Amino acid sequence: MFFWSFKSTTNWLHAFGLFLIVLVSSCQSTNKSVNIASPDGSIIASFFLSDHGEALYSVQLNGKTVIEPSLLGVEADQFSFDNQLELVSIAPLEKKVENYRMHQGKQLDIVYDYQEQSVVVSNSDNQKLIIIFRVSNDGVAFRYEFPEGNEAIINSELTEFQFAPTIKMYAQPMSVAKTGWEQTNPSYEEPYKRGIPVGTVSPLGAGWVFPTLLQVDKDWVLVTETGLGPDYCASRLVSDTVSKAMKIGFPSDVEVYTDKGHLPYHPTFSPWRVLTIGSLETIVESTLGTDLADPAINLSDEDFVSPGIASWSWALLKDNSVNYETTKEFIDYASEMNWKYCLIDVNWDTTIGEERMKELVAYAAERNVGLILWYNSAGAWNTTPYHPKSELLTHERREEEFSKLKEWGIKGVKIDFFGGDGQSMMAYYHDMLCDAGKHELLVNFHGATLPRGWQRTYPHLMTVEAIKGFEFITFFQETADDEPAHAATLPYTRNAFDPMDFTPMAFSNIPNIKRKTTNAFELALPTLFLSGIQHLAEVPEGMNAVPDYVRTYLSDIPTAWDETQFIDGFPGKLAVIARRSGKTWFITGINGEGIAKEIELDLAFLNGKSGYLITDGNVHPEFRKEEINIENTYSIALKANGGFVMKVQ
Repeated sequence: MFFWSFKSTTNWLHAFGLFLIVLVSSCQSTNKSVNIASPDGSIIASFFLSDHGEALYSVQLNGKTVIEPSLLGVEADQFSFDNQLELVSIAPLEKKVENYRMHQGKQLDIVYDYQEQSVVVSNSDNQKLIIIFRVSNDGVAFRYEFPEGNEAIINSELTEFQFAPTIKMYAQPMSVAKTGWEQTNPSYEEPYKRGIPVGTVSPLGAGWVFPTLLQVDKDWVLVTETGLGPDYCASRLVSDTVSKAMKIGFPSDVEVYTDKGHLPYHPTFSPWRVLTIGSLETIVESTLGTDLADPAINLSDEDFVSPGIASWSWALLKDNSVNYETTKEFIDYASEMNWKYCLIDVNWDTTIGEERMKELVAYAAERNVGLILWYNSAGAWNTTPYHPKSELLTHERREEEFSKLKEWGIKGVKIDFFGGDGQSMMAYYHDMLCDAGKHELLVNFHGATLPRGWQRTYPHLMTVEAIKGFEFITFFQETADDEPAHAATLPYTRNAFDPMDFTPMAFSNIPNIKRKTTNAFELALPTLFLSGIQHLAEVPEGMNAVPDYVRTYLSDIPTAWDETQFIDGFPGKLAVIARRSGKTWFITGINGEGIAKEIELDLAFLNGKSGYLITDGNVHPEFRKEEINIENTYSIALKANGGFVMKVQ
């Protein structure tokens, strides 16, 4: 129990005041500091200038420093805000509350409660830069607002995240642009490094992708960005071997759309730099990734935005499955399982053709199944052979193609093979999303960047790959070997905020691959992972081989949630998360380690409720189901690389 009193408040403030004096003195600051507290006072972000006029910030959680003094600033072709800065003005502190609703994700109705304050600094040429801070109970965010009438190209950011050298990091390396299969990198498809020292230089030399998770003693910090507009590039973290800080890095000059640029071009704002701070519970339950994203665009009719499950032949059966007869089987499969969608993958324009595709649309509609069609986004930036290709490169072509699809009755598009994080590529994503929305088409990006909150701005953006997912498990044994720990890392990192098309769940044998996960582990993934449309890898034959109660469970699982609660876990080792849809709770757990575990779950919020548990049977690959009545706690035995699901009314 925590007791608060005026005396304790006074003592705490006194201690914090002394801390600030030491902090400011250590930086030789001669300027006034600005301190912005979270509504509950647990987090404080401080801004100040050094003796050399460098802009700095730091962050404390419950009086303990989690972000040490770190640089802020930008350099452009027409201005620089690096040093010799002066503090021009400090805006009044504002307490704000925003309410919004999501069509998908961990929470339906969201309240963003924060305090905001901005500062204006000037450089030696008397040019102005505004730095805006927001501090909520779950973290800190800041961004830059550029001078009015700005026509500059931003060359780099000086933004740093300075951590103590003892901090551990959970991060995915950024791949080098125009490497990999048919020059398709970067696609955010590298294996995670878990528990490595902060400041470790990326093994590929291109930095670390967002989000990156850091363990700060008993606390955690998740670093990412959101609110990325069409006039800015996506960024990544790079390790500065001189300052020992993690810094914002920009894309390489080949990460472009056709011959257009890669650097931020005449931006008004930078993206929000986001620091989610607290326990693992804070990380898993936070909605900062969408809180700070731009509000939803106006769609003429939002009824077409309908999350759900999709069948998909290509995951296990590959290219040869994209034909008329197999697609009919997968439409029937989706209908029998009460799933909303069926995804038709590469080369459909020749292996099925337009006329027979229209027949499939009608066939699917009779069975209440919507079809999603694959497209290759690529122009000249890579050499991928799959098609339809280059049909979406211009607004005029998209208008023609999307109009045709809507006329046919197609429900969505999967667009693959982008080519980097440059500003022109970001504009391409935004343009595609705007055009798809006008034609009431759902969107799934593959071979793509992290969406960075776009699912709030564009409600019809259902999911994005940007992960080393099931596809790689079917190709490489080392990826299959790493699946348990990898999957148990993702709820705390890649999938903490943004939808992720991992394309999970296979009970069947995978050709030439030895699975390391149990069937109950696989069963847990569709409700553990967040994705507006969850494309499931299992084929009809595999589904027919599992017990009826497993099929019944899978015929009624949501992909949009009213509420999420973290129950237990640790990155790479264990993830147990409860999600509610209506009055039904789904509690999902996976064991990321190759050792059996007995876990005791605190389920006091479900005390007195009943439901059922599905977990691993005594002999692999069997399942086991039992009816359960929940009191305050519930104990579960997890097999090595095993899992479970609970469904509780």
